[in-house]
Parts: sequence; structure tokens; C-alpha cells
Amino acid sequence: MKRLATAFAIATVLGFAMQAASAQTLKAVKDRGGLLCGANGQLAGFGMPDPQGNWTGFDVDFCRAIAAAIFNDPTKVKFMPLTAANRFTALQSGEVDVLSRNTTWTMSRDTQLGIDFAAVNYYDGQGFMVHKALKVASALELNDASVCVQQGTTTELNLADYFRSNHMSLKPVTFATLDEALKAYDSGRCDAFTTDSSGLYGSRLLLSNPSDNIVLPEIISKEPLSPAVRQGDDTWEDIVRWTHHAMVNAEELGVNKANVDEQKSSTNPEIRRLLGAEGQFGESLGLTNDWAVRIIKAVGNYGESFERNVGQGSPLKITRGLNALWTKGGLQYGLPIR
Repeated sequence: MKRLATAFAIATVLGFAMQAASAQTLKAVKDRGGLLCGANGQLAGFGMPDPQGNWTGFDVDFCRAIAAAIFNDPTKVKFMPLTAANRFTALQSGEVDVLSRNTTWTMSRDTQLGIDFAAVNYYDGQGFMVHKALKVASALELNDASVCVQQGTTTELNLADYFRSNHMSLKPVTFATLDEALKAYDSGRCDAFTTDSSGLYGSRLLLSNPSDNIVLPEIISKEPLSPAVRQGDDTWEDIVRWTHHAMVNAEELGVNKANVDEQKSSTNPEIRRLLGAEGQFGESLGLTNDWAVRIIKAVGNYGESFERNVGQGSPLKITRGLNALWTKGGLQYGLPIR
């Protein structure tokens, strides 16, 4: 019995120590008075500042949602533009609190970099854009083509795999940044440009003559994009994960920016739990129980953010596809708040 009591005491002490350690990022964010968000900076629709320095985009909205959940103020976030090469180092070193930068969740990244992926907030896949003058209708016609691609990405690896598996010759032209790769393609240095399909539509808008370029139909990879956090801080990972699921659940339940205050008096138990009218779900995250109300008021539900930034209400006009709700044939599925 004495040995059992000692073991229980040690476990209790360790439990308290782990709980304290796991709240370190939230405390640091609160003490600082703002969130540090690692973003893209060059990708229209996802993360990009305008000439006045105002950031917009799908990934930007996500960081604003986290700031709203914590501070009830979506402006309390500073965006740090990161390249594909330095994004993980910035997260690992603590330069940013969360990485929200069109980043693919892979096994090696999940197990070898000391980071955790919170939730897939965008299901994507790699594709190709070509000059219309090339008269190519399929990626399978790109044998011996020169392809502009960004270094240090899953894109570069997928490109090599695709050409090798289809017994085609490849002339990769690699660049450190997406901007450099796109400018080289636009100048005619490459026959094709490759990145995630969502990025192709945003990138095409930046070309000197967008209508002279087409996106080919093939999707050659699975690119589940997810925000990421450092390992070892479970409370912070929970906040990031449930920010996404709150937005998805809000869309499914019909809660949006316009009606969120009205919905707080709903008799639907799922809506009541989401909006903090029942239960202590916000407190379990170290937040207030109206945390989801704050998110929805700031950026809207998942569908509102999608449509505004990359969907039909945006210049990109990307269809929901796999990112539709599971009830509408897609893969977006909000975990239950209960």
C-alpha cells in the first residue's frame, strides 16, 4: 500500500507539472498581449498583405479566429511571413506561436520535427499550370518539360515521383521562394509551374497575362493542409484544434456572423454547447465559455471564411470540392462538442 501511495503521489506531482507546462504558450500569448502567427505572405487567398500592410486570406482568418477566442479581438495578432525553408524552424524556435501557412501534414513532419498538426482545414492536391501556347491539355503530355518548383516542399518531391512513375523525363528548375518560381515561369523560363492546386489559382492572378495560362486537370498528390504547433503543449494544441472544429460545426449548425447573437438563445443542445450557453467547454481550454461566439463574430463560420477568401466570393473562385461539409459530399467534419 505504501508503494502504491508513493506511486500515486509521484503521478499526481507529474500530472500537475505537465499541466503547468502544457499551458505555457497560452500564458506567453496572454502576457505578450497578442498572437504571433507564421503565415505565407505571397499566396493570394491564403496569406498575403496588401500594399498598406493589411493581411488577408484563409490562413490569416484562422489566426484571427484564435486571437478572437483568446482576447475577443481578432486584431491582436502579428503575422510573420515565412518561406517553405524557414517555416518549421520559426515554429520550433518559438518565433511564432502557430504556423498557419498552407502546410501539408505528412508522417515525417509529424514525427521528426518536434511539431504537431492540429486539424486539416483544407484538403488540397498538387497540380500544374502551363502556358496556353504550349498546347498541352494534360500533365501526361509534359515529357521532357521544364517545370518551375519551390525548393524544400512536398511539391518538389511529388513532382519527381509523378514524372518517374509515368516514365517521363523531367527538367526541374528550383527556386527558394514561390515568388521566384512564379516570376521565372511568367518570364518563359519554364514550360510549366507546379504547386498545390489552390495555390495555382492564386498564383495565376499574379501573372502578367493570367488568361494566357491554364490549370491542367490532373491532381497528382494528397495535400492535407493543417495549422501546426510545437509538441509538448497540449492546451495550446487543443485551442488551435478546436478553433477549426468550432468554425466547421458552426457552418453545419447554421450559425454565422449575422445570427450568432440570436442563436445564443437556441434550444438546440448542440448550438447551446457550441456557443457556451450550456457546459464549461471554453473553461476546459483555458478560455471563456463564449470562445466560439468570439470566433464566429470575428471571422464567421468555416464556409464564410472559405467563400470570402478562396471561394465564389473571391477572385480565385475555387469550388468547395473536398472541403465541403461531410453532409454535402465533402470531408470537412466538425468533431462534437460535448
